[in-house]
Amino acid sequence: MEQGKSRLAQEFEKREKGQLVRLNKYISEAGLCSRREADRLIEAGRVQVDGKTAVPGQKVSDNQEILVDGKSISKEEEMVLLAVNKPRGVVCTTDKRWGDQTVEELIHYPKRVFYMGRLDKDSEGLLLMTNNGEILNKMMRAGNYHEKEYLVRVNRPVTEAFLSEMAKGGIPVQEQQTRPCKVEKTGERTFRIILTQGLNRQIRRMCEYFGYQVVKLKRIRIMNIMLGDLPTGSYREISREEQEELYRRIQGSSNQPVRENRGRREEWKKKDSE
Repeated sequence: MEQGKSRLAQEFEKREKGQLVRLNKYISEAGLCSRREADRLIEAGRVQVDGKTAVPGQKVSDNQEILVDGKSISKEEEMVLLAVNKPRGVVCTTDKRWGDQTVEELIHYPKRVFYMGRLDKDSEGLLLMTNNGEILNKMMRAGNYHEKEYLVRVNRPVTEAFLSEMAKGGIPVQEQQTRPCKVEKTGERTFRIILTQGLNRQIRRMCEYFGYQVVKLKRIRIMNIMLGDLPTGSYREISREEQEELYRRIQGSSNQPVRENRGRREEWKKKDSE
């Protein structure tokens, strides 16, 4: 696991000592937009520094007042975005009633961060954590159809019929229907699945509907962020390139909830009663 303070945390401390950074970088790290879009905001006269209209290329420090469209950006709003490889047995909650280790305890990050798209206790793999609520909602709202990819091992051989039915969608989960999804066989008892929803224990419940039990479930991708070879129990900061691509993908995304179709297909109702 990464030891000590993160690069961003170290950079924040340097700024407290008066070190200057480019304004577009400051705005981007506040979680508002990419650097390129920040440049557009500055050029449009929508950014003020200490009561004066900002200019392209300007540098700032944390002891200055920075406004974007009249809204103040403070150090506490500077964005942190982490990729975490959650081990099985660690929980995505702050509830300590059951004595389980939480993700926050696992990573010991120096700033308060929240998970995006929880993984249940028995699942493992990629978990994103941030202190920015706007980007969190835009990434995880089901109505934005952002992809999440998983590797799954089940308790018996995977058949083509099973894969086909999983991919069709329409499976009842939490009084909703699953959307069509991408499913690919990767071994005798393993498959890869890409979802655009995040229903509670969705993959496990989809498998159970067809008589399968999930033995192992690992998330390996959220949108353009890959788990890669990140060691189990470790975290890393999202790279600048990943962050820029992420901003591009969520451009135009809503941070509002979406109503899903709560009907059930008749064929699933019939199968459920057999």
